[in-house]
Amino acid sequence: MGKWTPTREAPEPLEGNVVAVVTGGTVLWFVMFLVQIPFYRWFEGQGLLWWLWTCLAGGGLGLYGIHYVRGREAALRRTAEEDPGGAEAGSPPDSR
Repeated sequence: MGKWTPTREAPEPLEGNVVAVVTGGTVLWFVMFLVQIPFYRWFEGQGLLWWLWTCLAGGGLGLYGIHYVRGREAALRRTAEEDPGGAEAGSPPDSR
């Protein structure tokens, strides 16, 4: 027998300044990488060198994330300009 769970309506998505959040996170990853560089030999000796490379990878992926969210914001802005009285910004277009 399956477990019954009530169906609820999905909440509205939270919208905020996504570009600033992703940029802040990316800066934080790069700062953590730069702070750890002077301790390279210690990390290597402890077998924790992956911490350094994780921070660098986080910064690199953050750069891609900044590119992605800036493109998303531009697309949402274009959609809002094309249909100012229609669909709410950020909502998917109707498939009619």
